[in-house]
Amino acid sequence: MYAEKVLSGMRPTGRLHLGHYHGVLANWIKLQHEYPCLFFVADWHALTTAYDEPGTIAQNTWDMVIDWLAAGVDPSQATLFVQSRVPEHAELNLLMSMMTPLGWLERVPTYKDQQEKLTHKDLATYGFLGYPLLQAADILIYRANRVPVGEDQVPHIEFTREIARRFNHLYGREPGFEDKAKESIKKLGSKRAKLYEELRTRYQEKGEESALEQAHVLLDEAQNLSHGDHERLFGYLEGGGKMILVEPDAMLTEASRMPGLDGQKMSKSYGNTITLREDAESIRKKIRTMQTDPQRVRRTDAGDPEKCPVWQFHLIYSNDEVRGWVQEGCRSAGIGCIECKQPVIDAVLAEQEPMRERARMYEEDPQLVRNIIADGCEKARKLAQETMRDVREAIGLDYT
Repeated sequence: MYAEKVLSGMRPTGRLHLGHYHGVLANWIKLQHEYPCLFFVADWHALTTAYDEPGTIAQNTWDMVIDWLAAGVDPSQATLFVQSRVPEHAELNLLMSMMTPLGWLERVPTYKDQQEKLTHKDLATYGFLGYPLLQAADILIYRANRVPVGEDQVPHIEFTREIARRFNHLYGREPGFEDKAKESIKKLGSKRAKLYEELRTRYQEKGEESALEQAHVLLDEAQNLSHGDHERLFGYLEGGGKMILVEPDAMLTEASRMPGLDGQKMSKSYGNTITLREDAESIRKKIRTMQTDPQRVRRTDAGDPEKCPVWQFHLIYSNDEVRGWVQEGCRSAGIGCIECKQPVIDAVLAEQEPMRERARMYEEDPQLVRNIIADGCEKARKLAQETMRDVREAIGLDYT
């Protein structure tokens, strides 16, 4: 019924590093060629944990968007926007908060995890408790059916699906729904109507997922149905009411294997990062001074690549031939640590060269970035307004 859409967002934490590139951006760049994509700056989400230090959000946003563009996110392929510039996110969040059980929010795994991790912050706030619902609103407002996430974020997508289901169940029951659905079935034509009824019976009585899929295809191909008929028949098919909000699916992404310069996960809080667009000399210096296998004190000592943070970089950046050369040379003391690091330096610099090139025009003319975001916000807002029109009508707040 609704076109495929991918939605993903990032909190504006400022300049991005290689962990962000390999963990998120490389995937975005691939997805933008396969689906209509919406990528947004989650600035309201930044306030859920940094409400007492809001001064950096705007500058961090512009720095981060330049990194997106530098990495290869293409505004002609994807819609880039800022969450707070589309106020419909907040309206949907508010309306859904009226029907969201408190226990659903308290059981989201990251709620307790974050409170334990960020003990220096007072996170006993309404906004922090409710951030999974705001996240659900971010997805549901665009009727996005695909959300790329890591394993740890899957509970958030499941929560979003439950919210959509509850909303559709509560508000999708228009007066005389069944009679209206039967009228909509007639519009399919006798042959398709009969098939629809058969598939609906098979799904509802026997739980056949294949019947549900076939019925979805049947409805998608029915060109002569109005938007309302479509919604009605999708809801009737699954035994509910009108389908107003779309349940999204998680697109599982591989966890980033990008290590930091010290072998821990690359993170600003550990001070072990290489940022995107970093000065070439700074990158050379950081990699040259990286820790290596502690057993390898002198050049003549044999080492073990598995115990060396540099080897983790080889796993990402080097081909089999170079990795073989490292394994052999390190274990036999045939190569020194500086020699071992050189292919990594070359590979990181080669990866960053086009990024620096792409970023140049945005750094020289910041108005270009603002224009891209303004266009993206306008496109995103049109989609959000369509959803809110249907939501208000379903709840009875359309006043027409």
